[in-house]
Amino acid sequence: MRWYDHLYVGEKAKKNRFSIIQGIRAGKLQPEVYVITAPQNGNNLYDIYPSAMLLLPPYRDMDYQVLGIAVTYWEALEVVRQMVDDRYQEGGLTIR
Repeated sequence: MRWYDHLYVGEKAKKNRFSIIQGIRAGKLQPEVYVITAPQNGNNLYDIYPSAMLLLPPYRDMDYQVLGIAVTYWEALEVVRQMVDDRYQEGGLTIR
């Protein structure tokens, strides 16, 4: 698992950022924690996974680039919105 240098972190996740990251690295179960990754299939902008899903056998061996973390699904959606806004402002995203 690779971590983005400028990791996006939700408001609720900011309080426990260090423990969330350490828990994901250690493979601990963290309910309500979501990770935002680069897309695995090329058809999406980003993928949102519950952190518990990364503990399952088919997923734990995959190489993910974690771009953001959030504490609830709704916060994960807000983090993705911020990521899309930033990417659009940089000129790296075109909307058709």
